[in-house]
Amino acid sequence: MKSSWKRNSIIYIVILLAAILLFSIVPFGGSEPEEIPLSEVIAMSQSNEIREIEIDEETLLVTTRENTEKISFKEANASIYEIEGLNLEGVVVNVKGSSGINWGGLLINFLPLLIFGALLFFLFRQARGANSQAMSFGRSRARLFPANRTMVTFDDIAGVEEAKQDMQEVVEFLKAREKFQTLGARIPKGVLLIGPPGTGKTLMARAVAGEADVPFFSISGSEFVEMFVGVGASRVRDLFDQAKRNTPCIIFIDEIDAVGRQRGTGLGGSHDEREQTLNQILVEMDGFDTNTSVIVIAATNRPDILDPALLRPGRFDRRVMLDLPDISGRLAILKVHTNGKPLGRSVNLETLAKGTVGFSGADLSNLVNEGAILAARRDKKSIGMEELEESVDRVIAGPERKSRKINPEEKRVIAYHEAGHALVARILPNADPVHKISIVARGMALGYTKQMPAEDRYLHTRSQYKDSLATLLAGHATEEIIFNERTTGPGSDIEVATDLAKRMVTSYGMSDKLGPRTFGNKQEMVFLGREISEQKDYSERTSLEIDREVNRLIDEGYRTAMKVLTENRSKLQALAEKLIKCETLEGKELEKVFEKLAVPGPKIKVKKTKIPAPVKPVAEGERVAKPKKVPAVPRLVPKQAPTPSDLT
Repeated sequence: MKSSWKRNSIIYIVILLAAILLFSIVPFGGSEPEEIPLSEVIAMSQSNEIREIEIDEETLLVTTRENTEKISFKEANASIYEIEGLNLEGVVVNVKGSSGINWGGLLINFLPLLIFGALLFFLFRQARGANSQAMSFGRSRARLFPANRTMVTFDDIAGVEEAKQDMQEVVEFLKAREKFQTLGARIPKGVLLIGPPGTGKTLMARAVAGEADVPFFSISGSEFVEMFVGVGASRVRDLFDQAKRNTPCIIFIDEIDAVGRQRGTGLGGSHDEREQTLNQILVEMDGFDTNTSVIVIAATNRPDILDPALLRPGRFDRRVMLDLPDISGRLAILKVHTNGKPLGRSVNLETLAKGTVGFSGADLSNLVNEGAILAARRDKKSIGMEELEESVDRVIAGPERKSRKINPEEKRVIAYHEAGHALVARILPNADPVHKISIVARGMALGYTKQMPAEDRYLHTRSQYKDSLATLLAGHATEEIIFNERTTGPGSDIEVATDLAKRMVTSYGMSDKLGPRTFGNKQEMVFLGREISEQKDYSERTSLEIDREVNRLIDEGYRTAMKVLTENRSKLQALAEKLIKCETLEGKELEKVFEKLAVPGPKIKVKKTKIPAPVKPVAEGERVAKPKKVPAVPRLVPKQAPTPSDLT
């Protein structure tokens, strides 16, 4: 602000001086002398009327004795002493020298031009400062973090130990590349970090630069592309030129899928600005020398849409996965984010890690921050377990909305709805255990039932999905049993149940009638708002069978929920009335209610499958006994979609 004021003040002062100088130099009316003929000058000299004559090259300036006005006389190549009849007695004659350069006159003549040029210079400089982008279209927008600046290290990252081990080799190469080059090893030119949002891809790249103590260029993929043709490619060239001048260093390109998508899908074809930018990145990475010590690290959560030329060896040679952390990883992340914060004695990070299945590192960081904000709002000196558990619900469903007024009849319907979810989930053997029930409005939900699996799961069975369907439809079944009416409350539950049943049939091969195959070819549609579009690769008859199977699974889950709730109607009513009174039941308090109602937790029996012994080598000519039949090992389908929402 001060520098801008000073710059404007200088401009105003220069303009004022230029105006004063112009007023003083430029003659205004009445200053030009009157021209008279030579005969009149001779007559005035003979009558002794001339006081002074000033000779300036070819001009005579005559001053009379009566006044101070000057009378000019011009006569080419005439000498005053050679004019016949001119009386110069008593007349002062001043002759101005014409030899040499009149520097004063030149300065006076050119001073306005100099001032005007300086004024234009200041004006252009100010315009450039106000709109510097106009002068730097092709310059890179990358932010440089110098090596001497305090940066993140591997100690600030937890839950991704395998990824840290892979990136440690990059750090060692930047510190001592000779160790690898002696053995003929070629360090990857590029490292691609892949993982869901919030798993710490950007943090990992910064930690590599911090561990290696090298400069760090950070830029997003969208910052390359502009509306002007060729700007993205120019910025790529400028970025790599800067990196080569600051070796050893790291170039980090976040969200590289913004420019690294498969070519040939844009509107402009090969003339598309995004494709030109991608082509320049490919060329620059090919032009790297092994001695440049510049490593490109890119991050994306959409590796399936990247161009194959970008992923081939020689460009991004190594792919590092950063997945959602397991329970030990979540515990380590919570320890990192709670380090230095005052925690209460009741805080148990292990319990908190068990209750945050599916949380990313960013979610856990937000969880701890929300807990600290709640503790400060309640004027506490430390963060308690109560604040941290409430912050889990805030991250999942949003803040509580106790100000929302709900009439007693609707509150009763909500209580029975959530009690139905909890009771069915408690009784069915393959459903996730219930951790919390609440009828306090939170976010867009009027109430919710939170289920917490006993351990992290990476595979799901058909039995688990069927019990999940029954749990999702339990709220709808409860309203039918108790009130003999249907409301709009189960709308989101039915939507989730329908999507889950459809995935069981079309993606996971869990239908006995349709068999183990997938239905629907999912393709990316570039020009649509929704990028994924499903195309039918099956007949209308098969489509009818899919609908029937989806309906069968949903109907089976609904009938299971109706049967459980009908057989335990008294327990359902007691649990709902307790929920109306307390509004929230969780943890040990909820467990006591279940025990009082004689609703014990399900006992899951795990069937042991006999595994055949290894076959011994058979000697030539030896008879081999026929092996006994071994029961087939049930095949578990890998998880490819999120589990049913905790908010049922």
